[in-house]
Amino acid sequence: MSPAARSRRSYDQYCAAARALDAVGDRWTLLIVRELLAGPRRYTDLHADLPGVSTDVLASRLKDMEREGLTTRRRLPAPSAAYVYELTARGRELLPVLQALATWGAPALKERRPTDAVRAHWFALPLLRSLSGLAAEGVVQVSLDEGEFHVRVGGGGEPCGDGPALAEPDARLVLDAETCVEVSRGVLTVGDGVRAGRIGLSGEGVLAKALRES
Repeated sequence: MSPAARSRRSYDQYCAAARALDAVGDRWTLLIVRELLAGPRRYTDLHADLPGVSTDVLASRLKDMEREGLTTRRRLPAPSAAYVYELTARGRELLPVLQALATWGAPALKERRPTDAVRAHWFALPLLRSLSGLAAEGVVQVSLDEGEFHVRVGGGGEPCGDGPALAEPDARLVLDAETCVEVSRGVLTVGDGVRAGRIGLSGEGVLAKALRES
């Protein structure tokens, strides 16, 4: 990084929190990380799922993130000519940071404002954190009125993804956004939601059983 760029973007403080904010403190950066935690994305996909960001700002943030070693850009194999952005190992280490921020911010999710955009997969990371204590592993597919996403409880691979899981999931949940927020906050367990008729749960394996008994 050039001295001019470092001066423009740095707090110039010998502090771990300040160094972290030098890298991810700019507006939109952490939300780009949120999108890329679900896997590689094309620029057009990122722009579509970050309503409100301008093309210039998005391009600038992606360049900054690549310079900081958080993302890489690669070309898809033929016949596609598209490029995708993906997180590096350093970038993927921001998963617990995003989850902690989502947990801290969840109490502010009261009534949805008329100006609020929403995407189903935005609920994935906080929900994943709330399910991380289950004594089971596997993929949970979640259906909201706003769309579908899936999360991977335990194990390796991408922690979450937009849309249906590529393979048959170990459990399926059907619920509304308000209930999903309550589960994510720990106000409601999946099991209690099922028993109250607020959550539909299907699946017969170990993970589905653990969800029913939660």
